[in-house]
Amino acid sequence: MSSLSVYHVSSPDLPNKVLTHFDDIAATLAEQGIRFERWPATTRIAPGASQLEVLDAYREQIDRLMTEQGYLSVDVISLNRDHPNKAELRASFLDEHRHGEDEVRFFVAGRGLFSLHIDDYVYAVLCERNDLISLPAGTAHWFDMGEEPNLVAIRLFTNAQGWVANPTGDAIASQFPRLED
Repeated sequence: MSSLSVYHVSSPDLPNKVLTHFDDIAATLAEQGIRFERWPATTRIAPGASQLEVLDAYREQIDRLMTEQGYLSVDVISLNRDHPNKAELRASFLDEHRHGEDEVRFFVAGRGLFSLHIDDYVYAVLCERNDLISLPAGTAHWFDMGEEPNLVAIRLFTNAQGWVANPTGDAIASQFPRLED
């Protein structure tokens, strides 16, 4: 089940609120300029599936998003617990960073934890199958797929180069809860 935990930066061990109803999560994130929607992931895809397999299965949804928002690049993150580089890949997303363009993820299998640092709050969004989240350019965040990853997410960007992270240099991500397996 998707959830949203909202923390003040001064209390990383105790959320101010925890939301589990989709409409409440979407409304709270919308107040911060974050798009959160539920899209049907109609084709069963197993974590570890190839990028080509995922893109072919979800071509209609990808084309819709690319046309709707002018995205120029799409890729897939598809990992299961047997992936040989899972620890290195996890580490590459765990530090707070920003992108110079919007970042969209559509989860077609599994789950991941997006933590968004906005003003004096951290919004920890547990995204699962069927969730689409869109972060506006410049949103400070980090992402955790857990020690034993199990996810397939389609990522779209307005940058033709795809995923380009700009680290903030802030160690805040290390203070907040990570995804529990």
